[in-house]
Amino acid sequence: MATDTHPSRTGAGGAGHTLRRLLLDNGALSALVVLLVAMSLLSGDFLTTQNLLNVGVQAAVTAILAFGVTFVIVSAGIDLSVGSVAALSATVLAWSATSAGVPVWLAVVMAVATGIACGFVSGALVAYGKLPSFIATLAMLSVARGLSLVISQGRPIPFPDSVSVLGDTLGGWLPVPVLVMIAMGLVAALVLARTYIGRSMYAIGGNEEAARLSGLRVKKQKLAIYALSGLFAAVAGIVLASRLVSAQPQAAQGYELDAIAAVVIGGASLAGGVGKASGTLIGALILAVLRNGLNLLSVSAFWQQVVIGVVIALAVLLDTLRRKAGSGTAAAAGPSAAPGTPGKGRKAAVQLGVAVVCVAAVMAAVTFFKSGSSGDTTKVGMSLSTLNNPFFVQMKEGAQEQAKAAGVDLTVTDAQNDASQQANQLENFTSSGVDSVIVNPVDSDAAGPGVRGANKAGIPVVAADRGVNKAETATLVASDNVAGGKLAAKTLADRLGGKGSIIVLQGTAGTSASRERGAGFAAGIKAYPGIRIVAAQPADFDRTKGLDVMTNLLQSHPGITGVFAENDEMALGAVKALGSKAGKSVSVVGFDGTPDGLTAVEAGTLYASVAQQPKELGKIAVQNAVRAADGKKVDGMVKVPVKVVTRQNVADFS
Repeated sequence: MATDTHPSRTGAGGAGHTLRRLLLDNGALSALVVLLVAMSLLSGDFLTTQNLLNVGVQAAVTAILAFGVTFVIVSAGIDLSVGSVAALSATVLAWSATSAGVPVWLAVVMAVATGIACGFVSGALVAYGKLPSFIATLAMLSVARGLSLVISQGRPIPFPDSVSVLGDTLGGWLPVPVLVMIAMGLVAALVLARTYIGRSMYAIGGNEEAARLSGLRVKKQKLAIYALSGLFAAVAGIVLASRLVSAQPQAAQGYELDAIAAVVIGGASLAGGVGKASGTLIGALILAVLRNGLNLLSVSAFWQQVVIGVVIALAVLLDTLRRKAGSGTAAAAGPSAAPGTPGKGRKAAVQLGVAVVCVAAVMAAVTFFKSGSSGDTTKVGMSLSTLNNPFFVQMKEGAQEQAKAAGVDLTVTDAQNDASQQANQLENFTSSGVDSVIVNPVDSDAAGPGVRGANKAGIPVVAADRGVNKAETATLVASDNVAGGKLAAKTLADRLGGKGSIIVLQGTAGTSASRERGAGFAAGIKAYPGIRIVAAQPADFDRTKGLDVMTNLLQSHPGITGVFAENDEMALGAVKALGSKAGKSVSVVGFDGTPDGLTAVEAGTLYASVAQQPKELGKIAVQNAVRAADGKKVDGMVKVPVKVVTRQNVADFS
């Protein structure tokens, strides 16, 4: 009887075949290779050693979180709490080691125990409380974030130097976060592939009832699974805080979504039973490569979100089509199908087609949306704390106007009030070789390591609106938030005749702007003993939250005569809640002098706004960045004056 044999592939041909099979059988890996090729073609700065190390560092926290989330998703659950648990664990470590005087090693143990405890509670709610994992971990998200704010009192806490080495480098070039990421990835892979609990995860995710009937203690296994997720979240929080040399109570917001995205991009199924640590790592790297590359290519901060979303969808689509093509050809060809059959060719063609679409989409989007520049122009990178606030949008507009007038290539990025994301952006600016950097810090301490990196590279840094601690800046262009708060207190007190009851709407807890404006107002209002603050509640610099919080407070304090809001957006929300009382029986004072705020001042519904002239601030920041890049002398401090705008002078203000 004849036996069919296939020629063996050896040498270069065999290696090429192996690589081809590896790429075709791993959709996420194919997508990562496609992205690496696309970014390399579009940016000459992408494939440098320093930038690739930056990508690894920027992927580390998301990857470590995602390894823990992989356990939960493989077992057909979901964990929305990992970002908040990471922040809480880091806060516990920093507070224990600095404020409570606990030995650092014990503080680290307490931080890890905190993460495990949070995961254990979530697991108990799911396994014994019968709550859906979405609800149980959503509750833990809120509890952990709240405890982080309570412990820290909304303020960043310095991290112990002995632990901060986890955010540093070995030998001056090898980032420790990358080593931690690799170590945790190996642990995750070992747990999934070689342990009883790992096999239990796949069994529970594949069919929970069948797993229970086969004798598996499903409830106890779920406790362990969620506790493991909490453990990985704690490690991620420690690494993140080490990078920022401070524990930020608002750190890692939204990271749970990145972690889930990394797991799904890596080939895991949200229905459970499928997932690998290697795929999760690839998913985290895809997200990091996207953000890094788009920064290097000067893609608009607004369009970056669109491009990232599209590429994530394409990456998952590639893997889905690969799976469908594989199952379809297997069914059609039967078990005896040989390589090179039409079914195999169709499968390869489908994947190649999707890969081409991915490359084309990335290159077309980036080419269309990035700003062009020539090699002779001065390149300036600008990292803003957020663009979800009219004040900073105006600062960006002023900077762009000045850059256009001066022929400067300005790249603006949005840190989205995330100190870690801002650290990534500063690293990207440094590796891309900009001539100078403008940073509007999310937090003055957390911006320090990124600015020090620019200092080492000989790139001058201009701080805008807020200073940077423990790093060298060429100049600080800012108005005084504390002085502005005092000015707001005097303006409101004079309006009320030195007596009355007022409400204070606070900004996002933990941000320097909220702390400084609130401290200035509190100090200023002490000079008026006849004025009583009956309530002070956060509304997160948001107009909708300002409306909701003010509406609630009016139920218990209907007789108030004044409101101070730490920005105009919250003030406008308060005006809406007050209705006909605004500008008549109740005087509202805001902060920032935004266009909508000035319109309300002119209409009389907003009594006054402490205007900082953000457009002017942006223009002056660019002027000084260019001077510093040219090696010219700049003043160490440039003050942009604040001004109280009322109905009497609003027509003269711009």
